[in-house]
Amino acid sequence: MKSCRHAAAVTALIWLVTGTAYADEAPFLQSLAGDWTGGGMMKRTTSSSPINLSCNFKTEASGEALSMKGMCRGMIVITRAVSANIKVSGIQYSGNYIGPSGGVSGLRGTRSGDAINLAVHWSKVINGDRSASMTIQRVDANAIRIRTVDMDPASGQQVVTSDLNLRRN
Repeated sequence: MKSCRHAAAVTALIWLVTGTAYADEAPFLQSLAGDWTGGGMMKRTTSSSPINLSCNFKTEASGEALSMKGMCRGMIVITRAVSANIKVSGIQYSGNYIGPSGGVSGLRGTRSGDAINLAVHWSKVINGDRSASMTIQRVDANAIRIRTVDMDPASGQQVVTSDLNLRRN
């Protein structure tokens, strides 16, 4: 009987470690689906002045995949397409991001509570390197925040380079 309990405990541990216990990612991703509108700011570099943005996104969730497609307008006349495609396997999120410059950047990370914390691998050198971090956070049932942070090469300090606050339409 003792060996059966031990085997059950080992099986439960393997089940948790391999990710099969994380089937709850699909409902979380589904909570991010919808049409979103809002704004915020972005900086071209860590030292540049912020540009105010107005954005619209359509987000679709299918199983354990999330697709975000949107348009952001800055300085009244400049409009850029922005998108992200993310999949989750176990607890690991990965995908790609296409920002205002048009290059395809890689995303990889995990979820903590209501936030997906992603490491960004830029398609080209930005702010002295090719890495930054991005957080997609569900603020409440009808609000999300997308924030990118990069290191300033001159000071070594972390700088918010984009911050979007979106509401569900």
